[in-house]
Amino acid sequence: MQGFIRKYSVDRLVWYRDYDDIRDAIDDEKRIKKWRRKWKLDLVEAMNPEWNDLYETLNG
Repeated sequence: MQGFIRKYSVDRLVWYRDYDDIRDAIDDEKRIKKWRRKWKLDLVEAMNPEWNDLYETLNG
């Protein structure tokens, strides 16, 4: 993961989804990966319109 973070200059968590089953998470990731960029942006903005860093929300 560190390589991905460095390569793409990732510095905040802006969207996430909880899953009860890892297989559902993998299926969803594969499905979303095929989406157009606009649809992905809409997904983020529906949950986090101001693009705040959500890491602390999850990390407690």
